[in-house]
Amino acid sequence: MSPDQIGFALIYISIFLLLGKLIRIKIVLFQNLFLPSSIIGGFLALILGPQVLGKFFSGDDFLANGVMTEGILQVWEALPGLMINIVFAALFLGATTPTLKKIWNYGGPQLAFGWAIGWGQYVIGLLVVLLILVPFYDIPPMAGALIEVAFEGGHGTAAGMAGTFEELGFPEAFDLAIGLATVGILSGVIFGIILINWGIRSGKTKLVKSAKEFSRLKKQGIMEFQNREPAASMTVRPESIEPLSFHFAIVSLAVLIGYVLLQGLIWLESVTWGAWTNSEVMTYVPLFPIAMIGGILLQLIFDKTDRHEVVDRRMIARIQGFALDVLILTAIASVSIDVIGEYLVPFLVLAVAGIAWNIAGFLILAPRIIPKYWFERGIGDFGQSMGVTATGLLLMRITDPDNDSPAFEAFGYKQLVYEPLLGGGLVTALSVPIVAQFGAVPMLVVSAIMSTIGVLTGIFYFGKK
Repeated sequence: MSPDQIGFALIYISIFLLLGKLIRIKIVLFQNLFLPSSIIGGFLALILGPQVLGKFFSGDDFLANGVMTEGILQVWEALPGLMINIVFAALFLGATTPTLKKIWNYGGPQLAFGWAIGWGQYVIGLLVVLLILVPFYDIPPMAGALIEVAFEGGHGTAAGMAGTFEELGFPEAFDLAIGLATVGILSGVIFGIILINWGIRSGKTKLVKSAKEFSRLKKQGIMEFQNREPAASMTVRPESIEPLSFHFAIVSLAVLIGYVLLQGLIWLESVTWGAWTNSEVMTYVPLFPIAMIGGILLQLIFDKTDRHEVVDRRMIARIQGFALDVLILTAIASVSIDVIGEYLVPFLVLAVAGIAWNIAGFLILAPRIIPKYWFERGIGDFGQSMGVTATGLLLMRITDPDNDSPAFEAFGYKQLVYEPLLGGGLVTALSVPIVAQFGAVPMLVVSAIMSTIGVLTGIFYFGKK
């Protein structure tokens, strides 16, 4: 793989992102669905790549790989696993750590609801696998974890675990997970909009009373002139170091800290419980959840030493957003349609089961767990449980455009506890190796207990407030 191939691979990503944005502006359906340009561009690249366009040409033809070369595709296949480390390392960088009391009071109901839904995805997935997919389709039991990995974790988590799937002898799980993540985001936005319209008509929403409040520019994804704000702050002088370079170096350092921690955990396992039980778990854990811990540790250091507040959260968010756009586009563009076709029935069963559980959880649990503004707050957790955090933020922004409810603050506080564990955290990363090592039943029992704790705590503690 030459430097020219890497350069052209990045140029192609930029072109497809721009094309995705142009299509979003021009096509009303995509505007009404609030589809991100990265998803539109990813599907366009998939259609114009070897999976679709290339099928119409033989191996020696110019368009055998579509409009992409083999080198570009190789770079794209590697990028999701790299970009997810940046996304997770940046989660808490530049954010002031609130007090535990504030996290509990504001984020507690969100955490209980999200906890019940997240662990419940394991329960549903493992039950479907044990009762249907293993006996009738000979699917490995670890497929029961794919709903949470793909729906809660999203494309990034699915891509980051590609190496884990391969090492555990189920490489097809990567394509299934990417496919499920795509279904999750699409259905999250589609069903989210449907639920919001239902909530407006039935009076469940407190702040938005009409769907007509969504402006044309907002649907096109263009910020109105009166609402435009600086994308970031210049916290260091460019003549000393470019602010973007400085913040990218901070994120990279967090990833490096995570890498060192992961290698230390692998070594510790090899000389302790791994040697005693002749089993390995940490070896299969991907880097991204540990990179998130590296970011948390680095931010704790900055909380004590950064007197000039040179780490700007908005700049970190721009780096994170860029990495997420690249991740989603390349993950969708490089998915194997053949694998999904081969496992079509198990894929559909898992997708339908996951969607049904999330919708039922929102309609039944959210109003009983979240005491005030349950719709505005719960729709964010619903969006996250179907795709990525950005989906939840999008749906909350629609129901609370002026940030008049505690939805955004509570959602953010919940992430401080939730993200290190579920939704791409340690539990998500460990779930597949644990099922592969110890079987589906122990994981099913633990998941059922954890989900029940979330339900009972939410209904009988937070729901009574």
